[in-house]
Amino acid sequence: MEQFALDAIARITTEPPESYDTIAVEPLTPVIGAEVSGLDLAKELTDNQFAEVKRAFLRHHVLVFRGQELTDEDHKRFAGRFGALHPVSLPAEGSDPHVLEISADKESRAVAGHGWHADGTADLRPSLGSMLYVTRTPEVGSGGDTMFADMHLAYEMLSPAMKELLDGMTAVHDGLLAWQGQTPPPEYDVPKNVHPVVARHPETGRRLLFVNNVYVSHIEQLSRRESRAVIDMLCDHIAGNALLHCRVRWTPGTLVFWDNRCVQHHAIWDYFPHTRYGRRVAVQGHRPTA
Repeated sequence: MEQFALDAIARITTEPPESYDTIAVEPLTPVIGAEVSGLDLAKELTDNQFAEVKRAFLRHHVLVFRGQELTDEDHKRFAGRFGALHPVSLPAEGSDPHVLEISADKESRAVAGHGWHADGTADLRPSLGSMLYVTRTPEVGSGGDTMFADMHLAYEMLSPAMKELLDGMTAVHDGLLAWQGQTPPPEYDVPKNVHPVVARHPETGRRLLFVNNVYVSHIEQLSRRESRAVIDMLCDHIAGNALLHCRVRWTPGTLVFWDNRCVQHHAIWDYFPHTRYGRRVAVQGHRPTA
């Protein structure tokens, strides 16, 4: 591996560990992800608990809370501590637009979240983060894991020349691409927006790679052929570099909260024809900026 990539990893993995008073935080890898214990999310967090969860969230980007028993109201209350809720489903009579069912079984021909992406990047203001609460896992084996990748490190591991090329470029994110040739329902206003290829995290100021294969159609400053080559290279870099990743194995009653601004995820569909079920709530975000 090139020295500039090793230096980027070393900068992150040698940061001193943080201490917490109200929670326990156990990192999943030196780069990304942590399991948090000591909290019952069905109860209102104290200000000190919330402050420590947020600090862990900004440090590790993916937080795993196990052994939770949550109603939809508990789920939304916890998400609401981080900001206004972001709609996650189309309006329907009797449904809650802030709670999205994530399910797959023997009748499924596709599953939500399969393939590396961040949620809703075609929106003008993609969500700050998503909270997925899984209550049923496959009956046989331990399939249905979710992979997460750190987009800060994905950017930092690029060569100086590639960073210079990408800085200042913009990409078109088209919500129609996620439908993979299917026709969306007439009530769905398909989003299409332009975002920087290299964005900055709104709370930490760190640079990150903001490109994915699900929503990005092209980079505006390049020809279509050049754009396709660069996007494919960047997405291969994200998917193929294990140093960027952590892997979460679901158990019933697990809630995972990930930072949609600087993390991509990939739901592994390796459990057909068995069942996996959960509910997702998201927090409103801001427009990405360079």
